[in-house]
Amino acid sequence: MATRLPAKDLDRARAFYSEKLGLDPVEQREGGLRYVCASGEFAIFISAGTQSGTHTQMGWEVEDIEAAVRELRARGVRFEEYDLPGLKTIDGIAEITGNYASKGIGERGAWFRDSEGNLLGIGQPVRS
Repeated sequence: MATRLPAKDLDRARAFYSEKLGLDPVEQREGGLRYVCASGEFAIFISAGTQSGTHTQMGWEVEDIEAAVRELRARGVRFEEYDLPGLKTIDGIAEITGNYASKGIGERGAWFRDSEGNLLGIGQPVRS
């Protein structure tokens, strides 16, 4: 499986993913970049459409969410803050109850936008 994310400016997107996330494409074609991370892949493609940014479009699982947030902030990533029924972030991180049984009893999550407005997330499973 692979995620596809739209971008209005491919050069700007490439710079964001490289400078802020430390990711460089493994392949490129006219109007697109392909990335491989751990066991998955994603592509960024030129699109005249509007990014919804209303839901998590792609996410990564991390071992230590505080360390990941700290490192990404040091690179200039700005995390979203939420105060909604059932979802409240404190310093960019939310405690989420419930999870798939194989993943634990809950999750801790944090969200940020890429240079193109796509909403991305990181999550750390809470083990029992």
